[in-house]
Order: sequence, then structure tokens, then C-alpha cells
Amino acid sequence: MSATVVHSLWTTAAADRVATIPAPKIEYAQLSPVLIVLGAAVLGILIEAFVPRKGRYHTQLFLSLVALAASFAAVVALAADGYGTTRKHIAAMGAIAVDGPALFLQGTILLASVVAVFTFAERGLDPESHGKRVDSFAAQPASVPGSDSEKAAVRAGFTTTEVFPLALFAVAGMLVFPAANDLLTLFIALEVFSLPLYLLCALARRKRLLSQEAAVKYFLLGSFSSAFLLFGIALLYGYAGSVSYARIAEVVDGTVQNVSPALADTMGNDALLLIGGAMVLMGLLFKVGAVPFHMWTPDVYQGAPTPVTGFMAAATKVAAFGALLRLLYVVLPGLRWDWRPVMWGVVIVTMLGGAIVAITQTDIKRLLAYSSIAHAGFILAGVIAGTADGISSVLFYLAAYSFVTIGAFAVVTLVRDAGGEATHLSKWAGLGRRSPLVAAVFAVYLLAFAGIPLTSGFSGKFAVFKAAAESGAGALVVVGVIASAIAAFFYIRVIVLMFFSEPKPEGPTVAVPSPLTMTAIAVGVLVTLVLGVAPQYFLDLAGQAGVFVR
Repeated sequence: MSATVVHSLWTTAAADRVATIPAPKIEYAQLSPVLIVLGAAVLGILIEAFVPRKGRYHTQLFLSLVALAASFAAVVALAADGYGTTRKHIAAMGAIAVDGPALFLQGTILLASVVAVFTFAERGLDPESHGKRVDSFAAQPASVPGSDSEKAAVRAGFTTTEVFPLALFAVAGMLVFPAANDLLTLFIALEVFSLPLYLLCALARRKRLLSQEAAVKYFLLGSFSSAFLLFGIALLYGYAGSVSYARIAEVVDGTVQNVSPALADTMGNDALLLIGGAMVLMGLLFKVGAVPFHMWTPDVYQGAPTPVTGFMAAATKVAAFGALLRLLYVVLPGLRWDWRPVMWGVVIVTMLGGAIVAITQTDIKRLLAYSSIAHAGFILAGVIAGTADGISSVLFYLAAYSFVTIGAFAVVTLVRDAGGEATHLSKWAGLGRRSPLVAAVFAVYLLAFAGIPLTSGFSGKFAVFKAAAESGAGALVVVGVIASAIAAFFYIRVIVLMFFSEPKPEGPTVAVPSPLTMTAIAVGVLVTLVLGVAPQYFLDLAGQAGVFVR
């Protein structure tokens, strides 16, 4: 056979193979919230490379806020076009779901990220700068080379501006995570938002060793959880022959058609399904911070820069719970009687474990870390309800919890002593007499965490407990109420410490917040009170958005 004939046959075969590959169809309008944030993150990297140091801070701050606002506007436009209610769509060739829960959670993540960026911009009082205001992420001025103008810019607090593009990359991954409609997209989104968070956790300036230790712990434990998740994806693919959520659900329910002989052999192997589903669930529970996958939470919350802690505690939890809801309600509803008893145990130990261990904490950031673990248990009570009310209650709780959390950590950044942030509880004694307004605002946040009526915390807990009780989990609600009572003890203890203890002469001072931080704290208080006094509109909104596309 001549070379010409061989070449002709090879060309014809290659053309046939290309003809059978469908052209990719990407719905850019439906993906615009993610694309806007990703584009801004890439542009932020270019700003770091080409914009002079003294101009980076304001440029990065402006770009971040505009990108997040534009992305939120895109989410609202999609919801107004009916994608959250009447129109449901799966974009990017089945990889991204555009439905009510995805849009609601994406909007929550974007709004929480805007408030978090406000706290990133805080320039706290640095005793070593002799009264000059220095960025809370800034490096030591003496260690920064460059011209006098560049050093002056450093002393003014406009350094470590890479926090903004890193945060935008993390937000982009978080937007995809709850909307992922196949397991590979889920894993990619997980890595996209996890890797920037590992770096952000290591950027604390004053407590550098503690910060880097927290980042290493987060990275190592996060890598283990990612490995479990990836192994679970492999097992589920071996079981169903696909990574698509809809295809896996069909195989689990036994409604799949046109089964190949190889797939027919694995469909009967429940071990692949159960072990794979459990491993994927473990990876998601790690991001949620549920017991027994919570070990990273207190160390990372304490060691990371406080603005990063607030951002991570709010936005990451929203994204992780969104992915968890989609896994249990879309992929594994046919295994409800298998995963529900296991989740019962996880919920109980998470609620009680977080509340009980928090009582022993003497650091305010570690206390809030264990508080977040307990709240993860409360939210999981709504997750296992398995009803539409369960989905809507979880969506509402996540929205309410996000703003309270960011606001609380924003207040923590203001309480300082000669060593930086004063996070030991003993240093908060008498804070109500030194700064009544700051102490009162923090008390509002603590009361919301405790679930006191007329706060968003009460509305959220009532919603998830009601959904759990109506689904037959009344005993779980009783445990949740007990855990809430235990948690209320240490919240009230902090309030008593602030208002009814004598301030120490060498106690900390309260730094004058920047206008952006004041805005973040004010937004947190406003959302806390509005969702507590008049929650019905937002509950109805969450109810309308609580239907997954399949």
C-alpha cells in the first residue's frame, strides 16, 4: 500500500472522528457571574505586575468591588429572567446548573464577599508606626526595598494587595461549587477556591509563625479531604459510568436506559456506590466543618488574618453547603435511607461537640471557630429534612449567618493592644466601658449567634428546626435546642465580661475603623435585625429558589 493511500485513509478516519465530536456550546450569559469575577481576578494579577506600588491598593480595591457588584447584578438579571423559578437550565454542556438554589447561593456569596472586601481594606492602628495608619496585611516597612515614595506608600499601608485577586479567584471557585452539575466540575471548583484560601491564611503580618502554621495545617488536611473526594468520584464513575449528576441519579434509581454490558456489571455493585458516595460526602463535610472533620477549623480561624477568617467562615460555608445540598438532593436521593441515619449522627455530634468545646475556649477567634462548628450542625439539621422546606430553611440560614459572621470578625479586628489584635478573652474585660458602641455591636452579633428572638439567628434556627421536625426528626430538634442553650452560655459570658467587668489599666484600645470597615459592621447589624424582625419576605424568596434542576 502506497504512502499516499495510507495518508488518505488516515485523513479520512481522522475526519470521521472529528465529525463525531460535538462542537462545545457555552452559554456565556448564564455563566456571566463566574466569568466576570474570573476576568477581574486575572486583571488583578496584571495590576500587581504593571501598576506602580503606590497605586495598587486603590486600583485593586476599586476593581474588586466593581467586579463583585457586576457579578451580583448578573445573578439578579438571571433571576429576573426566570432562571431561579420557571426557567431552569444546565449550561456548559451539562457542567453548570442555573437554577434557584445556585443563583440564591451565588448571590449570597457575592454580597458576603463585598462586605469581606471592605474588611480587607481596613488599616488598623500599628503601635510601631507612631500613630500612622498601616494596612493590617502590610509587611514591615524597613524590609521593603525601593524608592522613598515606594517606602512611603508602604508606610501608608498599601502593600500586600495580592489579597484582592486571590480573594476573587476564591470567589470564582465558590460560585461554581454549589452550581456544579458533574463531579469533575465539583472537584475543579473545590481546588480553585481552596488554593487561594491556603495562601490567604498565611498572610498575617504580626503573628507570622502562627499564620503560616495554620496555612500548612489547612493545606495538608485540605489535601487529604480532596483526595477522599477524588477517590469517591472515581468509585461513583465506576458504578455509574458517568460523572454527570443526572446520570448517576438515574443509575441509582434504576431508571437508566441503554445500559452497556460493562455498566450492567458494575450497577449491581452497591459497594462502589456506598463507599464512593461516603467519600464524596466526607470531602464536603470537611469544607462545612462538621465533626469529625472539623480539626482544621479552630487552628485556621485563630492563625489566619482576621478579615480572611471572616471571609472564609462565611463564604466557604455557603458554597460547601450548596454543594452538599445538590449532592444529597440531586445525586443521591435514592439512597436517602442509607445516608440519613449517618447524617443524624454527624448532626448530633457536630451540634453538641461545637457547643460544649466552645465553653472551654479563652481566645475569641477559637470560640467563634467552635461556634461555627455548632452552627454547621444546626444547618445540617435542615439538610437532612429531605423536603422543600428543608432546602429553603438552609438557604435562609446561610444568608443570615454569613453577614453575622463577617461583622463579628470585623469587630475583632478593632480590639488591639501593643501586640496587635487582642483576642484573649481576658483582654475584653470592661470593653463596654472603654467603647460602649463597639461592645454593643458585638453583643448584637453574639445574641444572633445564640438565636435570641428579633435577630436573624432566631429566624434561621426556627426555620431549620421546623423543617427537621416536620420531616420526622423531632428528636434531632430536641438535641439542637439543648445545644443552642449550651451555646447561649458562652455567648452571654462574653457579653457579661464586656459590660460587667472592670477594665484593666493595660487593657486594649479600640482602633478607629476605616469607613469601609464601619460599612461592613453596619451592614452586618442591619441584616441581623431586618432578618430577625421581618424575615418573611426573605423566607419566601428562599422558598421560591429552593427547587433544583435535575
